[in-house]
Amino acid sequence: MRKLFSVDDHIVEPADTWSTRVPARFRDAAPHVVEDGGDEFWVYEDRRHANLGLNAVAGKPQEEWSREPCRFDQMIPGCYDAAARAQDFHAAGIMSSLSFPTLPRFGGALFIDFRDKELADVCVRAWNDFMFDWCSVAPEMFVPMCIIQLWDPEAAVREIKRNLARGVRAVAMPEETSNLGLPSYYTEFYDPVFELCEQERLPVCMHIASSGWKTYRPPESSAALGIALNMVQTMTHAVSLMFSPVCRKFPEIKIVFSEGGIGWVPVTLERADRQYQLHRYWGDLPQDGLPSEICRRNMWFCMIDEPYGLANRHVIGLDRIFWECDYPHANCIWADTQKTVDELFVDVPEEEADQILFGNAEKMFNWTCPEIPTVGPADALPR
Repeated sequence: MRKLFSVDDHIVEPADTWSTRVPARFRDAAPHVVEDGGDEFWVYEDRRHANLGLNAVAGKPQEEWSREPCRFDQMIPGCYDAAARAQDFHAAGIMSSLSFPTLPRFGGALFIDFRDKELADVCVRAWNDFMFDWCSVAPEMFVPMCIIQLWDPEAAVREIKRNLARGVRAVAMPEETSNLGLPSYYTEFYDPVFELCEQERLPVCMHIASSGWKTYRPPESSAALGIALNMVQTMTHAVSLMFSPVCRKFPEIKIVFSEGGIGWVPVTLERADRQYQLHRYWGDLPQDGLPSEICRRNMWFCMIDEPYGLANRHVIGLDRIFWECDYPHANCIWADTQKTVDELFVDVPEEEADQILFGNAEKMFNWTCPEIPTVGPADALPR
């Protein structure tokens, strides 16, 4: 069995995530679960949000997948229960895992639109408290990552420092922010956050679709077309950051793009470099580094089941690639994880496979991926 470190999984927040962690005066307005017509919904301020079925399909046959709202009792427990997740991962050889939010959106952008910014601040802090509670169930497995107050960089810096004191290993941020009604990464707005992350060698993790921007699809087309095109979001935002001032101001910043894949990287960098060179003068572009040089220094990418990308691993950079499971989403390779990984890496030398499957992530997140226990997975976990 291969040892695996997944750099992109998702927690479906349990119903009491906020109700048990915010002060009493915020509980009615903070996210909480209500039942209506047989479905369960999140309610916050005066809005209602459904659990989306495709966010929790692990363990279900594809024929049963749906975008319809679903209940917690229609998910396998590993979607929302840390102990059950640890059992599932041990059985699959996934010994370390970094998880993104679900309700707060993958980059924590939900709280930007809260009218009550004191409530929004409390909800960000409560989610981070929940994350550390989740990680405490299997502290050798679950890698803590925090979200931040995206609308207030000073509050974000305070929150990162609060979580650094208890061992946070990464910060989640959207791939792009101007689409969310905030200043873009081309401005100085987020400089205090990037400065702290560079100083603390804290990776900034940017998940696909976290900006809310979507590629165009004809209105008559299936929503599945949008999912097939999702990698265009990462391509767009990664190249944008290569052109931006961020990595030039903060040359040791580490940016990790989750779920965008890796196969597109070589051809995209080839075009980006050529256009950068052709238009650098009239386009008022920085003169200190091609996009490919910025990428090679400051950016890392994640793959799931991607034979073409893996075949080009040396062009992309063997040390630039992480593996991800994406549990419990539709992309996830669980529970046939080991079979899928073995087939994908069959022609890859063991040393290179280990580097992608866990070694690069260990180095990035300053984390030791545990060895697979020699006893049965269920017996290896505390009761």
